[in-house]
Amino acid sequence: MTVLDTRALNRATLARQLLLDRADLPVLDAVAHLCGLQAQEPQEPFAGLWSRLRAFDPSTLSDLLTGRDVVRVHLMRRTVHLVTADDALAWRARHDSMLRQKTFGAYRRELDGMDLDELAAAGWAVMADGEPRSMTELARALAERWPAVPPRPLGEILIAALIPVVQLPPRGLWRTKGGVRNVPLSSWLGREIDAPPSDGSDPVGQALVRRYLAAFGPAATADLRAWCGLTGLPGAVAAVREELISFRDERGRELLDLPDAPRPDPGTPAPVRFLPAFDNAILGYHDRGRIIDDAHRGLSVAGERVVLVDGRVAATWTVKDATVIVTPLRDLSRTDRTAVAEEGEALAAFLSDNESHRIQIAASPS
Repeated sequence: MTVLDTRALNRATLARQLLLDRADLPVLDAVAHLCGLQAQEPQEPFAGLWSRLRAFDPSTLSDLLTGRDVVRVHLMRRTVHLVTADDALAWRARHDSMLRQKTFGAYRRELDGMDLDELAAAGWAVMADGEPRSMTELARALAERWPAVPPRPLGEILIAALIPVVQLPPRGLWRTKGGVRNVPLSSWLGREIDAPPSDGSDPVGQALVRRYLAAFGPAATADLRAWCGLTGLPGAVAAVREELISFRDERGRELLDLPDAPRPDPGTPAPVRFLPAFDNAILGYHDRGRIIDDAHRGLSVAGERVVLVDGRVAATWTVKDATVIVTPLRDLSRTDRTAVAEEGEALAAFLSDNESHRIQIAASPS
């Protein structure tokens, strides 16, 4: 069986994630291809798409949100993702059990002994009027019935798990601040959530396997599970296995992939790319060694924005006073610093509507 080394996996990841060459895809198609974007920080998807698409206009993504073509929902790993409306409806029921388990697990002590189905029914009754509500407002509406449960766990189990909701604009619009206001997903989109098949088959799970590999492969089943947070996928993998090809990584893990998916030559040059906080190009794997060193793995869950140099995490970045500030994690060559500066200047211009091209690169660590 062919072994793919770390660099080969890196270049495949960059190609699938639209980070090797910026794509000409429409924004909606890019969101679909990427299986959504991590969006717990509302402005981060804009930088993520700017790094992936040519001539990206942030107003287009805002229009897709207000036009209900994309939505902000709790899905993969119980985190807020920006996904297409079609994917939200198709995937939400498949994530239901995971969302319940993870949210209940986070508040096991506070929610111990509660009948979650009863709580869900009560929450649905409150939300039935169609009025947008914050998590706190929903919890307060039910506080008299469950007075012993603190508002935070009561509201979060409802909003993140029991009631499929969407976070309404202006939350998530370009350069717009807005609190989280929720309405049921089905009422916002005017369509019901796809129900699981009655015959016990798992077409959604099988589609997730294919979609994940198209955007993240080649990958192990542990990587797939780490990306979505779902258990119970071995059956879906087994059902599509005949469609797939296999490799091994340098650790001996079996990697699955779509036969015709891009696997560029490992020597393909990789441009500098600025990634937003919690980008799935890093979080979408159990073994993240293809793109980030173990010594820096904690950055991927700490909300640090990172810079890819030669395809790997080599620096962090932030913005202050319209200046992009880059902090290297390792020594950068003069050529690399020049490439980082050029891409950082372009990012500063994007973030400031061409009012600033300022970038500051700190000294490399000694």
